[in-house]
Amino acid sequence: MCIGIPMQIQAVDELSAHCTADATEQQVDLSLVGTQPVGTWVLVFLGAAREVISADRAQQVTQALDAMQQVAQGNTDGLDALFADLTNREPMLPEHLRKK
Repeated sequence: MCIGIPMQIQAVDELSAHCTADATEQQVDLSLVGTQPVGTWVLVFLGAAREVISADRAQQVTQALDAMQQVAQGNTDGLDALFADLTNREPMLPEHLRKK
């Protein structure tokens, strides 16, 4: 399984970018998303940016990854805070899965 990591572009050199996420730094291939400005958030899979995402989406993905790590370590306290966008509402199917 491949997990996408949200990273923010710090410097760009044509189709390559120096990106950071928390304390992690990585050189990322931008071939699939094209050259992006500094400050842009991208979802990185195996060293390649596959999607340009908003800062809000980057935060949601980061929180979901944090939750997965906590559960893997046996800690389930405080998970609701990491899924604030999902608590206190009915779950909804994505638009393409809804019956028409």
